[in-house]
Amino acid sequence: MLTQVTPVDTPAVEYSALLPVLLMLGGAVLLMTLGALLPRRRHTWWHATFTVFTALASAAAWWPLWFRARDDGALRVVADAYRVDGLTVLLGMVICAGVILTALLAHGYLRRERLEGPEPYVLLLLSAAGGQFMLGANDLLVLFIALEILSIAVYVLAGIHVRRARSGEAAFKYLILGALASAVLLYGIALVYGATGTTNLTGIQAFLSSNLLTNNLLLLAGVAMILGGLGFKVAAAPFHAWAPDVYEGSPSPVVAYMASGVKVAGFAALVRVFVVALSTYRTDWQPVVYVVAVLTLLVGSILSVQQTNVKRLLAYSSISHAGFMLVGIQAATSEGVQALAFYLATYTFTVAGSFGVATIVGRRGDNAHQLSDYQGLGKRAPLVAFAFLVFLLAQAGVPFTSGFLAKFYVLGAAVDARSFWLALVAMLSSVISAYAYLKVVLAMYGEDPDDDATGVTVPVGARIALVVSVAATLGFGLVPAPLTDTAHTAVASMVDPAPEQPAMAFPTGG
Repeated sequence: MLTQVTPVDTPAVEYSALLPVLLMLGGAVLLMTLGALLPRRRHTWWHATFTVFTALASAAAWWPLWFRARDDGALRVVADAYRVDGLTVLLGMVICAGVILTALLAHGYLRRERLEGPEPYVLLLLSAAGGQFMLGANDLLVLFIALEILSIAVYVLAGIHVRRARSGEAAFKYLILGALASAVLLYGIALVYGATGTTNLTGIQAFLSSNLLTNNLLLLAGVAMILGGLGFKVAAAPFHAWAPDVYEGSPSPVVAYMASGVKVAGFAALVRVFVVALSTYRTDWQPVVYVVAVLTLLVGSILSVQQTNVKRLLAYSSISHAGFMLVGIQAATSEGVQALAFYLATYTFTVAGSFGVATIVGRRGDNAHQLSDYQGLGKRAPLVAFAFLVFLLAQAGVPFTSGFLAKFYVLGAAVDARSFWLALVAMLSSVISAYAYLKVVLAMYGEDPDDDATGVTVPVGARIALVVSVAATLGFGLVPAPLTDTAHTAVASMVDPAPEQPAMAFPTGG
């Protein structure tokens, strides 16, 4: 007797919406396979070239999705567990740009340090695939899986310099503390599920919009743990302690990706969880984010002044910039998210270029990062010094650079949201950070190089990366309209027009 088989209703998967992520993931698998089959040769170039073209292909795959998201609203994939909207596409392209810049910087670095091989590029592509998947994660479990794909590859990248003890130490610290943060995040997800009965962010938003919890302690505890887990990934105080040691010890090109691609994915997750899913509870989480933003701004700016190691200085600078980005999150308005998107896009080029200069100046061994190593750089390598000057001015928020507009838009969003004191603290921290950057500028242009100072060699890939980063930093500072319009459209396309789903609502300022 034949038993009747009941068909299982499985969710449809629109693979075209996942194509950019699949290209990154497929590129990593293909590069790993080819690297294992082909004979190893020194001074090879195709690993970096393959990585660059894979990132370009992923960026090209995002392009048609932009028009679909702009015209039709968010694309829901796999039962709304993954969403492709304007913010997903914009930040997906930003991660592609971070991968390209990192690959260009890594080629000369790995050749100099005699670490040539496909492994760093494979890990970079894998991490980028996780980051892109994280951008559109509309389910807390999907978010956690994507975060682990992103993070585990970066843990290994931090220790990729096997002949440098500090690299291994950095990887070990990052792994242990990152595992703790992931555990806290996962426990927070469990608590939120217990309070709402779902891990889907749209479902959480709908549940909280239509139900009043008589006891919200479970929900708030879960939200606090999620904030702690994601706060670790973006190096927000008081979860920042790992950043200076890991940034100093990790290979400089890897740090360029940590401070750009990883941060982009982390802040995208914060937007999805807090600004979108927990919009009805913003009066509960906004004060906490307010305090975290103040701590992050002050810790990053004040401690950067004390640093004599340029990579540690840039690490604390990255913490301070995370504080500015949290100001956009705290505003919880469409203007705040637009300002955050602009900040992330421009900061990617600025920070990648900054650590690109550190990659070049660090010389063999990647240990020449004291301020004394930058003395007279304006005479030894005037073009490299000029590029670093542009990046430092942008991070200080000097007009006619992208950094000035990024900070201006974030502060404007804070003022519109009536967070006046937070905006004042942000401006104060920017002034303090400017003093730290001035120390580096004075070392480059105000002092003569040592008699035993060697020349600076700039590989071709690093030259391209620096030129692109300088052009983007100055270009978006002088002509910001294309990016600001794109950010506005990206945030507007996050609203879901489907009647069966609750529309995402941003409160207006004032």
